[in-house]
Amino acid sequence: MDSYDEEGVRAGRAGPPPAPGEGPAEPSAPGGIAGLSLPGQVVAAVALAVIAVLACVHLAMVFLHVAPSNTLTKQNGAAVDEWIYPEFEQNWKLFAPNPLQQNIAVQVRAVVVSRDGDRRTTDWIDLSAQDAEQIRGNPLPSHAFQNELRRGWDFFVNSHNADNEPNGMRGELSERYVRRMVMLRLGEDRVGGRVERIQVRSETRWVAAPPWSAEKNSKDIVHRTLPWWTVTAADLPRGARDDRTEAAR
Repeated sequence: MDSYDEEGVRAGRAGPPPAPGEGPAEPSAPGGIAGLSLPGQVVAAVALAVIAVLACVHLAMVFLHVAPSNTLTKQNGAAVDEWIYPEFEQNWKLFAPNPLQQNIAVQVRAVVVSRDGDRRTTDWIDLSAQDAEQIRGNPLPSHAFQNELRRGWDFFVNSHNADNEPNGMRGELSERYVRRMVMLRLGEDRVGGRVERIQVRSETRWVAAPPWSAEKNSKDIVHRTLPWWTVTAADLPRGARDDRTEAAR
């Protein structure tokens, strides 16, 4: 009786015997990196190390970019700028107390000479609308479409007074920049001839206030029109510049 009870206790502790044809459960394979082969583990470890190093470098570069000027930022300013611009540029306008409430479009018209010698003036061409078409629906739009025109116009406005006269040494540089930026978009195949002169303007529209706001914005459209500029070879892209120089000779 005692031996039977002892065997019963042992059987109770061990659980019911396995069914016929069933053996003990096999141990599960380890997961994660430990489940890879030795070469796979080495590759995964190296990849994680590279990602960690890049993350640390990026955080350090962003910190130096936004930090006040100091010895370290002065010594490594060029390297920091090359890392940050244009992909990681810091812009805090989203958190500004009063964000921009205007839509500013940059437009251009041109005096064009056709191959037959006919001279005509084009209608206003909305360059900002062209950029918007390239951005809309594109999950990875180019920074050129997003920022080039806008930043170029801001550069011009900030370096000129209300009469479009330069207010410093950067004024002439900004004019050359705007002319070259516009001429990159006005090839002969787009306007039907050689561009002799261009005129640039901005068109400013106020963004309507939300329904719950008592703020009243003007519905008027404001234009800032620059004087006519004569296009020179220096304003053209390299290939078109060479062709115009040869034609002048």
